[in-house]
Amino acid sequence: MKITKSNFVTSVANPKNILIDDKNQIAFVGRSNVGKSSLINMLVNNSKLCKTSATPGRTRLINYFLINDSFYFVDLPGYGYAQATKQDVYGWQSLIEPYLINNEKLKVVCALIDVRHEPTEQDKQMINYLHYYQLPFIIVATKCDKLPKSKVKPALTKLANSLKVGVKDVYGISNETRFGKDELLTKFEQFLAE
Repeated sequence: MKITKSNFVTSVANPKNILIDDKNQIAFVGRSNVGKSSLINMLVNNSKLCKTSATPGRTRLINYFLINDSFYFVDLPGYGYAQATKQDVYGWQSLIEPYLINNEKLKVVCALIDVRHEPTEQDKQMINYLHYYQLPFIIVATKCDKLPKSKVKPALTKLANSLKVGVKDVYGISNETRFGKDELLTKFEQFLAE
C-alpha cells in the first residue's frame, strides 16, 4: 500500500458523534506517550497531520484522518496518563468503548506498546478487552530504533509472550528510521481487503 493523500476530517468528543460511514477504519490505541500521533504522521509522510506533543495525554478526542480518499486512520485517546483526573479517564473510556464495540467499519485495532518496556497493566487490560470482544488487532511495538538491532527480535518475542499473542501478530516499528513501515502498510492492505 502506498499512501499518497491524507487529511484531517474531524475530532469527536461525544460518543453520539462517532463517525461511521461507508469507509473502513483502522484504529490506533495505546498509552499516552507511546507515539500514536508520530506513527500516523510517519505512515502518511506528513509530520504535521497529527498534532504531536512532548506532554503525554494530549489526545483526548477521537481524531479521524481520511487516507487516499478511501479509508480512515482513527487516533483514539491515550490511556495511562498519570496526571489525568478521574473525570478525564472516565471521559476517554466513555469514548473508546462505544467506538470499538459498535463499529462495523473497524477493520483492525493497532495496539501500540513501547518495545523497551514491559506492558503495563493497562496495556494488558486493553489486549484482554480486544480479545473478549473478538476485535481484530495487532500489536505495534514502537521505538525499535532505541534498541540495538540485535535486540529488536528478542524484544518483539518477549512482548508477544508477555501479551499471550503470536509473534506474527507483533510488528516492530520506528517512527525515526521508518523500520517496519512497509510491512505494517502491507498488513493494513490485507485487513482492508477482507
